[in-house]
Amino acid sequence: MGSEIDLLRNYPKAKRDLTARAAAKTEADRKIARKFGREFFDGDRRNGYGGFRYDPRFWSPVVPDIIEHFKLTPGDSVLDVGCAKGFMLFDLVSELPGLNVSGIDISEYAVTSADKSVAPFLQVASADALPFSDNSFDVVISVNTIHNLDLVGCRKALAEIERVARKGAFVTVDAFRNSEEMTRMMQWNLTAQTILSVEDWIDVFKEAGYTGDYYWFIP
Repeated sequence: MGSEIDLLRNYPKAKRDLTARAAAKTEADRKIARKFGREFFDGDRRNGYGGFRYDPRFWSPVVPDIIEHFKLTPGDSVLDVGCAKGFMLFDLVSELPGLNVSGIDISEYAVTSADKSVAPFLQVASADALPFSDNSFDVVISVNTIHNLDLVGCRKALAEIERVARKGAFVTVDAFRNSEEMTRMMQWNLTAQTILSVEDWIDVFKEAGYTGDYYWFIP
């Protein structure tokens, strides 16, 4: 298996009252959010982002670490599984012109709302059934996405990422290391169907045959 490495160490960290967040979220809100439509991205804050717009302060500090970690050069190819509106891919290409990028997302709304500079490289698809042949990409990245599937779907998604990645991969998933972090994770969660301990996730990676790198989202 690959390495535990925080490639998102420079991504701005949210500071929220998790108790208040948990109290404000209902099962109805989660049901709406899990449709990943307009309401999730650009609707009311209780159902998701409350406005999902490009801001360079998020991904532009992160993509240099991704490029360095995978030793990416012009002509290499990167797939973003769970690309939403393609903001990370936009910043990757801005940082490294000549990089070939592709993205998939379950949300038709997000894909059709992408900036015209990356929209041609995005398509609607699910992480557990990637519409690409084996070894199609040098690197596959999936940030806070596969945990939105059930456990069977998570295993399939990890196997799919492994299948289409030639050189390397990186995923982040909702996780916890102790009871306090588990409580915070449950308070934070809006869309994830699978939240596991770090140890259990590592077991899932092994079961799926995933050999890429990984890290955890822990609010």
